[in-house]
Amino acid sequence: MQETVRAPMAATVVQVAVARGERVAAGDVLLILEAMKMQHELRAPADAHVVELFARPGDTVAEGDALAVLARGGDALAAERSSLPVASDAPRERADLRRVRERHALLMDAARPQAVARRHALGLRTARENIADLVDPDSFIEYGALAYAAQERRRSKQDLIENTPADGLVAGIGSVNGALFGAERSRCVVMAYDATVLAGTQGMRNHQKTDRLLAIALEQRLPVVLFAEGGGGRPGDVDMPIVAGLHVPTFASFARLSGRVPVVAIVAGRCFAGNAALAGASDLIIATRDANLGMSGPAMIEGGGLGVFAPEEIGPAAELAKAGVVDFLVENEAAAVAAAKKYLAFLQGALPTWTCAEQEPLRDAVPENRVRAYDVRPIVERLVDAGSALELRAGFGGAVLTFLARLEGRPIALLASNPAVLGGAIDPDAADKAARFLQLADAHGLPVVTLIDTPGFMVGPEVEARAQVRHASRLFVVGAQLSVPVFAVVLRKGYGLGAMALAGGGLHAPVATVAWPTGEFGAMGLEGAVRLGYRKELAAVPEGEQREALYRRLVAEQYERGSALNMAATLEIDAVIDPAETRSWLSRALAAARPARGARFIDPW
Repeated sequence: MQETVRAPMAATVVQVAVARGERVAAGDVLLILEAMKMQHELRAPADAHVVELFARPGDTVAEGDALAVLARGGDALAAERSSLPVASDAPRERADLRRVRERHALLMDAARPQAVARRHALGLRTARENIADLVDPDSFIEYGALAYAAQERRRSKQDLIENTPADGLVAGIGSVNGALFGAERSRCVVMAYDATVLAGTQGMRNHQKTDRLLAIALEQRLPVVLFAEGGGGRPGDVDMPIVAGLHVPTFASFARLSGRVPVVAIVAGRCFAGNAALAGASDLIIATRDANLGMSGPAMIEGGGLGVFAPEEIGPAAELAKAGVVDFLVENEAAAVAAAKKYLAFLQGALPTWTCAEQEPLRDAVPENRVRAYDVRPIVERLVDAGSALELRAGFGGAVLTFLARLEGRPIALLASNPAVLGGAIDPDAADKAARFLQLADAHGLPVVTLIDTPGFMVGPEVEARAQVRHASRLFVVGAQLSVPVFAVVLRKGYGLGAMALAGGGLHAPVATVAWPTGEFGAMGLEGAVRLGYRKELAAVPEGEQREALYRRLVAEQYERGSALNMAATLEIDAVIDPAETRSWLSRALAAARPARGARFIDPW
């Protein structure tokens, strides 16, 4: 049976691969045509031999033109081919694929053993080791891996390929906590400056990568984790036609994420200048104890004529944790990654399973002596799901503690007065800490639970000299803007403006305000209220035991008047509850609350 092979398109014949009378097998190339700069192979549809050829190289043919005639009949051909040696089935790697594999191999830590060894000698991990620990296995998609430093006018291309892999920034998208929340909810942009490449400095090409991924994070609403270690801007990228590089959009793009997506910076080693600026614009800074963080590094300080300093003298992380710069201080990079995972999990959703401690001990958690100080942390840890409490800025503003935690699997933001520091009085540091924490909760849709035991705002000339008026008022301004639900629990003292501020602006600002039986309320501390409000009455009584007896009686009257039960009877608070039922009460309230998300951005401070 004969079959005519026709042109599938208008084209030029560039090659005739067979001759008249030649036997061909199914799939053998007969002719090659070229159209629109693309070559197309015409193959034999079956075993056959060539009866006639009508085309020669260079011929122009129209669609449907006859090019060859084949006569099918493959038995003889099959027998003839069965006697030939069988070609090897071993796959052959194409040269172009081999080049790609070789380039990617140069990016791996194994290709740079000396640089990796120096890194490990410092007790630190490589950028790729940190990313591998953070993201779920096989989930990371790297962007811009084949970039290298823009320094070909100074160094050979091969040198740059081998020694500046990825231009010092490993970046891409992977999943974090995917086993808990699924692939879609766990997607995350991850970027790690590579301290083994030009000291982790910010080159022009890694700026381009950063900008690319930040745009994706904003558009896709993906969290960002930045391993920020590095020395800031890199002056040696001479291939780019720029002078100062102050036009790059990286810093504005990074800051634009605030309030829109979670942004976490992890700092180990030395983090200065531009790298530090990105860390400072993050929602959360996690730092290792031996890290250093500063807007200026040693070279900038010396260049400014301010002296010569070792890197370790500039912004030690332990000091910055006390100053409120570092939110979470950890021992090493492994602990930093674990903290980042735990933090992100609060913003990824609820957990289906949980456990909690016995709640009955809460009935005795507040001392019976109403002026006895105590640490509120054990109350928080017992109240929330077991092991879920993550305290932020623990070393700063200690009169108010801030936690992310869970109640029956639901993530919450929890503020707690800490009577162990300043009796729980709110000073400028505590006010700033609490206000920014409320912004964080509002931006990421976390309902707020606030545990109140405060005598109010801190007083005195010294604290006023620290701009107490502005810092204290910040709590009211932030609280008034909250869109997430707030639930207030007064553990003991709920006095004055400070108590109002911790409740979001007033005791009726929360969705619900309840008190434990130990709750006591007043426009100011009861003792001070008596001394000021009853000054004439006290002065009219002889000094000594008689005056002291009158003072104690008046305080007792004020205490009874401001008791939790009386406050609930006058509807100034919503209920007085058994402390052991606080957890179940909050869980029911949270289940009925409307989720929300509000803040446009989170203040860096």
